[in-house]
Amino acid sequence: MNTLLPISRVSPQDEPAILALNNTHAAELSWLEPERLSFLLGEAFYARCIGALEAFIMTLDQDAHYDSPNFLWFRERYQRFVYVDRVVVAGEARGRGHARRLYQDLFDHTSRAGQTIITCEVNTDPPNPASDAFHAALGFAEVGDAVIHGGKKAVRYYIRQLAG
Repeated sequence: MNTLLPISRVSPQDEPAILALNNTHAAELSWLEPERLSFLLGEAFYARCIGALEAFIMTLDQDAHYDSPNFLWFRERYQRFVYVDRVVVAGEARGRGHARRLYQDLFDHTSRAGQTIITCEVNTDPPNPASDAFHAALGFAEVGDAVIHGGKKAVRYYIRQLAG
């Protein structure tokens, strides 16, 4: 029998493992220093992990103190939203449905909090077709794009509207 690992709130004890997992995937996410991770987790609307850090997700709402150009793009266009800042699954844990479970739990949590819009971005340069397909399958729709970080990165912006 394949038992699902629990989804749990991120705790301060999880931060070293989150930092290591994040920075292993810095090209897709962005590099974080320990202090920056602690700050973002303090600002987070929803931060969860699965198992012994097989996967994690961190989101922020419109009130977060965050200077990411992607977050600010959404803030300029939407009054209320939840922004998926990062979601990552460890290489050895891929294909187990962790990202889908984290997103579904996020959708439920967001709805209970009275929010109706989930936002995120996916890299277009460097391209990430698997992430594009994953977000499309979850009901996200493209709403814009941008070139950021002085032309070093290009992204596609997505939203998913939840029932209000």
